[in-house]
Amino acid sequence: VALVESGGGSVQAGGSLRLSCAASGRTFNTYAVGWFRQAPGKEREFVSAISWSGGSLYYADSVKGRFTISRDDAKNTVYLHMSSLKPEDTAVYYCAADERITFPQAMGVIPPDYWGQGTQVIVSS
Repeated sequence: VALVESGGGSVQAGGSLRLSCAASGRTFNTYAVGWFRQAPGKEREFVSAISWSGGSLYYADSVKGRFTISRDDAKNTVYLHMSSLKPEDTAVYYCAADERITFPQAMGVIPPDYWGQGTQVIVSS
């Protein structure tokens, strides 16, 4: 499955953005999907994930209460709505998918099979 992220950009602190992860090539509704981010000079961080059914969600403590993940399988798309953005949210955001993973938090330990190319998010103070 091919993944393409979009929706990144520049925003001031306190603002919002919605990232999209569009899938093509295969039916998406059997895949768990996650979002990761990597800031310059830092390790990749596991941010959020959603199970194939949409019934189980995971959020890192750093984004809990501010980010919301959702999926629309009719559109083969997963979204990450980000609000109350902080400068420390600045990073390249990647979506990833894996059909083997049942529990979304497992994406933090099992590297997903499929990755997008990333979309840049810049939050200015």
